[in-house]
Amino acid sequence: MRLAIDVMGGDHAPGVVLEGVIAALPDLGPDDQLTLVGPKAIIEDALRERSIDDARIVIEHAPEVIEMHDSPVDAVRQKPNSTIVRMCMLASPKTPAEHRLDGVLSAGNTGAIVAAATMHMKRLPGVHRPGIAVTLPTFHGPIVVCDAGANPEPRPLHLAQYGVMAETYSSHVLGIKSPRVAQLNIGAEEAKGTKMTKLVRDLLTIAEGTNYIGYIEGRDLFDGAADVIVTDGFVGNTILKLAEGLSMSLLKGIGEAVLKADPELAMRLQPVVMDLKKQNDYQEYGGAPLLGVNGVCIICHGSSKPRTIQTSILQTRDFVETGVNAKISQRLTAIAPLIEPKAAANQSAQVRTMA
Repeated sequence: MRLAIDVMGGDHAPGVVLEGVIAALPDLGPDDQLTLVGPKAIIEDALRERSIDDARIVIEHAPEVIEMHDSPVDAVRQKPNSTIVRMCMLASPKTPAEHRLDGVLSAGNTGAIVAAATMHMKRLPGVHRPGIAVTLPTFHGPIVVCDAGANPEPRPLHLAQYGVMAETYSSHVLGIKSPRVAQLNIGAEEAKGTKMTKLVRDLLTIAEGTNYIGYIEGRDLFDGAADVIVTDGFVGNTILKLAEGLSMSLLKGIGEAVLKADPELAMRLQPVVMDLKKQNDYQEYGGAPLLGVNGVCIICHGSSKPRTIQTSILQTRDFVETGVNAKISQRLTAIAPLIEPKAAANQSAQVRTMA
């Protein structure tokens, strides 16, 4: 595996990113390579301070940084020497195969990562719009939500493809047998939902090989009702941040309440609470893959800790080794004759109605 890592991406870069890289080194093979992308002097000084001298680490000089407040598309165009753009260029199909990287990883500006990956890494054959597939922990096992922020205003075909891509990822990377795919809706009844929601339902229903089970409500998200949740990027990103904030808040509140009521009981329950916290900690699941790009692109939280970066590096290796992208392309190619004509007909009907 040859992976590029944005050293300057995230709220606590470069320190946290480098700590995560160092933590991942013992689990990597002798042929794995980590390309650290960022200002060369900063990276060299940081590695020297940590007494790291590993032949598997390569430095790629990139003096510019796309900040969190930058406009994603404008920044990608105006900062060609930024860490995000440079690493995506290294994973581009235009790069000679012997030098091309297998994947990229960043905790930086999400919009810029999506734009740069789409622009330079390109899309997989048959993919109309890439989508972010985030894994959320539940007591019934992990669930995948797609999209989680790449495409806030999708078309029905985009959402149908997200269902198929996320199902393939869930099956081959997370090891879930025949993942159940559901759409997030305001109700489980067939009559509920927007016109687009129903169009997506129709497309997923005819997508052969997809274990589509219909609609799911927000309150059922963590009850084991489905393995893959399809929604637009605006709602998906909101769900992600709500779930993370709520789980941590509840665990903290429970711990404080027990400590106040019975300090001795709190001490005995501390291992249980810590175990629950670990089970529901998104850091344990690493970053979120941008499904649909021609390569592997992992997007981490801006607030990522070293553990997140470490897990994401190993997650990228699993993604590469399982060959998920080839399987996604095969699935989309197989169902394209079924869903694309119907999606195109619906789009034409909408245009005529607007006219």
